[in-house]
Amino acid sequence: MKITAIKQYFPILTWTADYQRDTLISDLLAAVIVTIMLIPQSLAYALLAGLPPEMGLYASMLPLIAYAIFGTSRTLSVGPVAVVSLMTASAIGHIAAPGSVSYIEAALLLALLSGVFLLGMGILRMGFLANFLSHPVIAGFITASGIIIAVSQLKHILGVTASGENVFHLLHALANEITNTNVYTLAVGLPVLAFLFWVRGGLKPLLVRVGLSDKSAAMLSKTGPVIGIVATSAAAYAFDLGSHGVKLVGNVPSGLPSLSIPNLSHSAWRELLVSAIFISIIGFVESVSVGHTLAAKRRQKITPNQELIGLGAANVAAAFSGGYPVTGG
Repeated sequence: MKITAIKQYFPILTWTADYQRDTLISDLLAAVIVTIMLIPQSLAYALLAGLPPEMGLYASMLPLIAYAIFGTSRTLSVGPVAVVSLMTASAIGHIAAPGSVSYIEAALLLALLSGVFLLGMGILRMGFLANFLSHPVIAGFITASGIIIAVSQLKHILGVTASGENVFHLLHALANEITNTNVYTLAVGLPVLAFLFWVRGGLKPLLVRVGLSDKSAAMLSKTGPVIGIVATSAAAYAFDLGSHGVKLVGNVPSGLPSLSIPNLSHSAWRELLVSAIFISIIGFVESVSVGHTLAAKRRQKITPNQELIGLGAANVAAAFSGGYPVTGG
């Protein structure tokens, strides 16, 4: 096999060959910011998928390395995302109870099936299919997912228990439980929610006015979610909010899980196969859309066929390292 052919399947050999030393400092700084933001996000997305929070962290480690080796985007962040987390919960919620061992095993198997499907599409060079998918349909799907996610999280802000088969049923259940609202949970949730909305556009101008450069203010403004996490964690400790009914993440197991092959139950993979295909396609389209946008800003290009390989490798890595389906965003 020629060197050019090898580089085609291992893009890391291409971009490391012409990597500029001047870029290292910027990349290290970006890595720190992304890591700080990724930790609370990955924990939250795992909970959204109905999984233990540490699985979000596991899905943010080895998959990133796998994508760095096989992917073509230099700026795409690969890991747990909201839409895929919601689809994961929907897919495996029908075959196992959330929190059970079977539920976790199903999540691992779903990641493996998604990875194999993406790898198969990449080998067959089916990246061109992204050009024929309707972006308004995908945008509508992502928007609807966002609404479902927002409504499903209201019970956590109110500190109540509510469930429903759709948004309207869930809203009805929330209305019935409104009198059982935990005031301590609400007192923590609402200010943080307001702060996160404000920080998206308000923190940077404030930092500039106090004397920071535009670049430094832009970087620090991205740490808003971390500030919220630190502040609420300090409040939970200082006021012992856990004893007042405020649900806490609790202890997250230290260390990494041992690499293992997911349980390849015939009945389980048959039930998850269709969901894995949909998750793969939606994840691929979302990832390529973001990748193209980021690449265009830097006058770079991504290769859809190789992106399939990169995302497939990331999902297989997630399956073997205790994670769940991932994509770029």
